[in-house]
Amino acid sequence: MLKRLLLVLASASMLLAGAARSAEKTDPDLILLTENFPPYNMAKNGKNFAQEDNIDGIAVDIVREMLKRAEITYSLTLRFPWERIYKLALEKPGYGVFVMARLPDREKLFKWVGPIGPDDWIMLAKADSKITLESLAQAGKYKIGAYKGDAIAETLTKQGLKPIVVLRDQDNAKKLVNGQIDLWATGDPAGRYLARQDGVTGLKTVLRFNSAQLYLALNKDVSDEIVARLQAALDQLRKEGVVDDIMARYL
Repeated sequence: MLKRLLLVLASASMLLAGAARSAEKTDPDLILLTENFPPYNMAKNGKNFAQEDNIDGIAVDIVREMLKRAEITYSLTLRFPWERIYKLALEKPGYGVFVMARLPDREKLFKWVGPIGPDDWIMLAKADSKITLESLAQAGKYKIGAYKGDAIAETLTKQGLKPIVVLRDQDNAKKLVNGQIDLWATGDPAGRYLARQDGVTGLKTVLRFNSAQLYLALNKDVSDEIVARLQAALDQLRKEGVVDDIMARYL
């Protein structure tokens, strides 16, 4: 009886050990987060939550290929709002978020892989607008729409402007057409892509006031070895023309 009990306990221990090893193997190296920011990242169904293969876009395709070549396992989730996923990547070991503008006040908060792509900052107006701008300061007398928590909105605020922020950048396209705002501070090509998705076309650029580069931002706990492998993979993708090919599929 005792012998049989010991055999049962031994078998149970082996099963538990095997399950533990299996769990360890399935834990991803990185937990990556993104948002709806077309054409760089977007849910295929247009919702504000998606996972894994239900997410696509320029940056998503590039990041997936980077991870594949670097042989790094990961999970990928698109969720909302931006402020939430930014905070998770900032505070949680093993987390990362993309795409993010690499700004001086963010430099020491994350480890960076990139650049993945450009994000020019522009002021858009309606096609029949009489507004002309030569500097950002001149925009101060107008109602400016921007995206809450975004680097553009943060920069405008620091410049003394008072943007009217929304939780979804695409909402600014309709607000602009309806006259609720005079200008839309957004990224290029992101803004035009979002406007087209809502049936808004013909917007004109009245000012191009900055040019930023977008990156994968990783929690500072992520090892330098993983960061280096990802950067080497991205550099090789760009050298082979893969990055340009991916961009051409969307733009």
